[in-house]
Amino acid sequence: MILQRLIFFAIITFSRYKNKDLRGEEMKDVSRMDYSILDRPEILNFLFYPRPEGSLSSPSGNAEVMLIPVGDGLLVGARLHKAEKEAPVILFFHGNGEIVSDYDDLGQMYSSHGINFLPVDYRGYGRSSGTPTVTGMMRDCHVIFDYVKQWLDTNTYTGLLIIMGRSLGSASALELGSHYEEEIDGLIIESGFAYAIPLLRLLGVNTDALGISEEKGFCNIDKIRNFAKPVLVIHAEYDHIIPFSDGQDLFDACPSLHKKILKIEGANHNTIFAYGLENYMRGIREFVETASLES
Repeated sequence: MILQRLIFFAIITFSRYKNKDLRGEEMKDVSRMDYSILDRPEILNFLFYPRPEGSLSSPSGNAEVMLIPVGDGLLVGARLHKAEKEAPVILFFHGNGEIVSDYDDLGQMYSSHGINFLPVDYRGYGRSSGTPTVTGMMRDCHVIFDYVKQWLDTNTYTGLLIIMGRSLGSASALELGSHYEEEIDGLIIESGFAYAIPLLRLLGVNTDALGISEEKGFCNIDKIRNFAKPVLVIHAEYDHIIPFSDGQDLFDACPSLHKKILKIEGANHNTIFAYGLENYMRGIREFVETASLES
């Protein structure tokens, strides 16, 4: 297993150097991505809250731990909660205060509903090595996407591939949606932000003093304007960190003819499952059915 991962890492490194993905197709040159304006300690200390995975954490019997090489000798942890190989796969990017193992219970729920659920960490989170940065996060999502595509193909998973991001993870999900629309079957944005500046200011960042503008940030609202496949936006009614209006703006900007917005009534940013888990899972199941019809 270790030898296989080392070989796979060498393939990824060579592929990225040649600006090709593992299928020999043109891919974004991630080495040119630069979010250094956001990679300042006064921002990173507010934006990321990494923590290791507890020593007692262990996946359920139908889950597989993965370590994804992202370059520079670094590995990012992931965990695939398995359903059938013909079932849809959701590649999930979580929020800034979460780790993959936090989703073990939800992962079992996904698999019981016939959905393969694959949450991934960021550098420094869970079992991952390294230190989180915005540039690293945005570069890594491309490498993770390519790794997952290849892994699913090698292991004969044939279902739909849906990209999902929660909160901070919406930036990774929308980044992938804007570059690989032809290779994915749908996009789910949960508690996602349309605009970076209000979020950074809420976190205590003086964006004016640092010279940060929307054009120098994540540009989430612009990225969703280029995605026309099925989209589901899930947002809490009383989100106190990323207001519901951000979710509405993302929904309105999306050109898809097959899009839906799901408001979790009574919930805030951190209580979506407490107030609306049943509606949440029903919305995702219905979305998967829609994406299946459109694929």
